[in-house]
Amino acid sequence: MKPSPPNSSQRSQAIRLMLLVWWLVLGAIYPADGASANLKFQIVPQFNGASLAFDSLTNATTAGQRISVTRLDFLLSNIALHRPDGTWVAQTNWFAYVSAREGKTRFELNNIPTGNYDRVRFLIGLTPEINHKDAAEFPATHPLNPDVNGLHWGWTGGYVFLALEGNWQQPDGKQSGYSYHLATDRQLMTVELPVLLNLSSNQEVRLALNVDQIFARPARFVLNDATTSTHSRTNDAIANQLRAGIEHAFALAQVQPAAVASLPSTATNHLDVASNATPYRLTISHFFPRPALPTDNPLTEQGVELGRQLFFNPQLSINHSQSCAACHKPTAAFTDSRSVSTGAEGQSGTRNAMPLFNLAWKSSYFWDGRAATLREQVLLPIQNPIEMHTSLTNVVARLNLSTNYPALFAHAFSSPEITPDRIARALEQFLLTQVSHNSKFDRVLNGQARFSNDEQRGFELFHTEYDPHREQFGADCFHCHGGPLFQSQSFANNGLDSDFTDAGRSVVTGQEGDRGKFAVPSLRNVEVTAPYMHDGRFKTLDEAVEHYCTGTKRSATLDPNLAKHPDGGVPLSDADKRALIAFLKTLTDERFHPQTNTPALAELN
Repeated sequence: MKPSPPNSSQRSQAIRLMLLVWWLVLGAIYPADGASANLKFQIVPQFNGASLAFDSLTNATTAGQRISVTRLDFLLSNIALHRPDGTWVAQTNWFAYVSAREGKTRFELNNIPTGNYDRVRFLIGLTPEINHKDAAEFPATHPLNPDVNGLHWGWTGGYVFLALEGNWQQPDGKQSGYSYHLATDRQLMTVELPVLLNLSSNQEVRLALNVDQIFARPARFVLNDATTSTHSRTNDAIANQLRAGIEHAFALAQVQPAAVASLPSTATNHLDVASNATPYRLTISHFFPRPALPTDNPLTEQGVELGRQLFFNPQLSINHSQSCAACHKPTAAFTDSRSVSTGAEGQSGTRNAMPLFNLAWKSSYFWDGRAATLREQVLLPIQNPIEMHTSLTNVVARLNLSTNYPALFAHAFSSPEITPDRIARALEQFLLTQVSHNSKFDRVLNGQARFSNDEQRGFELFHTEYDPHREQFGADCFHCHGGPLFQSQSFANNGLDSDFTDAGRSVVTGQEGDRGKFAVPSLRNVEVTAPYMHDGRFKTLDEAVEHYCTGTKRSATLDPNLAKHPDGGVPLSDADKRALIAFLKTLTDERFHPQTNTPALAELN
């Protein structure tokens, strides 16, 4: 009689035995002996066993509901690897930021002792002593810098540990939104997974994040109007259930040798500074996160002054009629008073001129984010056919013919030579110094002023979400305009249209999920930056506020933090609208106000 073929369980046991033998043999061949290796990790988001399709309303939960995921961001800390002898190799001063939709899914541990490991453990979130540290202490590129992760609550303190947002389809077919933010020390999550890891050389571990399990464990999660948001309030049942689901949503996907890193590019940005240039002292609020200033273009008094003169110089346009300041007026927080600006030759643009302050805290520029750096951005309007419409060659030639510019370039840079790169560097330096941090709001934070009753009510409305099921009746502004900068690095569809004549961010990314999304601007100085929105459609602050109360339109890419609200928006009384506007006016920095604008920004004669 022929023996029966092994069943699937027997085959799995045999494979595990072979892997264990191979692991032990390699461990004998490659002992630790003080050696170390690097360990790379990659988070692989999945839904029902397949790669997670972001922005797509095609993911079916165990409750039979169709949902999309538009944001999946979280912080990791305190990673540790377990040895077979029972000891843990931990890196307690280690942090990582993951933004799955944006492709930021990789992180690395360096100098791990070689040897065998059988478990990996990490926290999603931060221990209390880290969670309540002053976030302004973290360096510009640190994972816990609020400008890097967008997960800090601002002056109120503490981080969001995990943000999961998206849309869901109601039984009647209408699309609504959900927004789950797990935070507070009670919501710290621990993930521990088995792993067969022989770290005799650099390795890569791929961890699956099964988002479907977040909505399935420990019990089936059903979305409805009462379960679309949480902010980890004490004893919040929704937050507690999601926390348990997240802890069980990770699984080991693969362990493999780490790919050999490609050699770094030989092209480097050079330092170009005059030897006797005076460093510029940039002053910022102690509430602001540390900015990522360009290391190859340090601010100097001479570079900033050169940039200022270039900013106000009409020679940068085709017919000597228009300077940068023509569309970015210092007396209006560097915005235009028109819905769209008019170019040097009379052409109308298609988008509103954006404010030019606190640019040191931005990671992309223009309404659609098509410029990755400020140095790249400043040269594009000069060459744009419907803006200043000239060539950089012409600009350089004109400046060379002037009596003062060669000397100004020599004072700022290592030689008198005028180049497009140096023009961009000077403009970059000038714009980076336009910092707005001295408003009544800032003085209130510093204990130097007090809000009026209306301003205090507006502050509370701004920072309270609208969630009637939990007796929260705020204006819910802080989701998109939170923190001391009152802006975010993200792009959002804020419900201006159901059909888009301007596709916005999707023109740059090519992603359908970015249609109708635009950069989220700062609300600082909003009192003086009218008209509002990317196309300047709202002439007054009252109109802009009314849009979020009654005018929000639904579409496939509407931001979940707006889509979770009733049709039209957040219903506010007339008194609350007035209070909200009163608070917004406390964000005006007198330096950028037309009645108190400093002479230092006045146009050159």
